[in-house]
Amino acid sequence: MKKKELLQMVEDLQSQVAFQEDALQALQAALTGQQQDLLVLRRQLQLLKERQDEQAAALDDARPEGREAPPHY
Repeated sequence: MKKKELLQMVEDLQSQVAFQEDALQALQAALTGQQQDLLVLRRQLQLLKERQDEQAAALDDARPEGREAPPHY
């Protein structure tokens, strides 16, 4: 191979590496954002579950003794 061809190959490889580094940084940023979103969603789910448990307990407390909830169809 000629020196010119080798230099072109090296430049092409450097360009590919630079592109891959940019892509990797973009993927890392996306992953970080998704991890933050997941943390927020988990917290919201936990709060909803706690609220639902509180409401279920309040309904049980409000139900007169001896009366069961009607069956659901």
